[in-house]
Amino acid sequence: MTTVNIYLTFNGNCKQAFDFYKSIFGGEYPYVGTFGEMPPQEGMPPIPEEMKAKIMHISLPISKETMLMGSDSGGEWAKKLKQGNNFSVSVNVDNTEEADRIFNALSEGGNITMPLAKTFWESYFGMLTDKFGINWMVSCELSTHKTFEKENK
Repeated sequence: MTTVNIYLTFNGNCKQAFDFYKSIFGGEYPYVGTFGEMPPQEGMPPIPEEMKAKIMHISLPISKETMLMGSDSGGEWAKKLKQGNNFSVSVNVDNTEEADRIFNALSEGGNITMPLAKTFWESYFGMLTDKFGINWMVSCELSTHKTFEKENK
């Protein structure tokens, strides 16, 4: 089943904002990860010390179907962050074929900011801004989709 959720981006105060939202909606965080917990990435510089304690990803379930997600921004991304553009629509799908279809259609005439690819958190994930200026994230959890492994061996 395809789901659509909102992904919020902050400039260093993500955890504070999510603690506020949690006080309103209740629930528990199924995952909170910092940039310092990221494994080294080939071809990428090391994480700057000032970013290590910032939130790489946090999620707060709102209902069975919806989740509020977020992260702090840093580096080049932080320079572009403004209130009003600090969110993305996050589309989660069941298979990589659907991820490719949606990603390719949304990116037509837009700007791909992160091509779809397998990630260290076991998702097939990409980001783009569509031709109307809306930020999108497309994701497929690979742990539940074995076709990807067969396709990419």
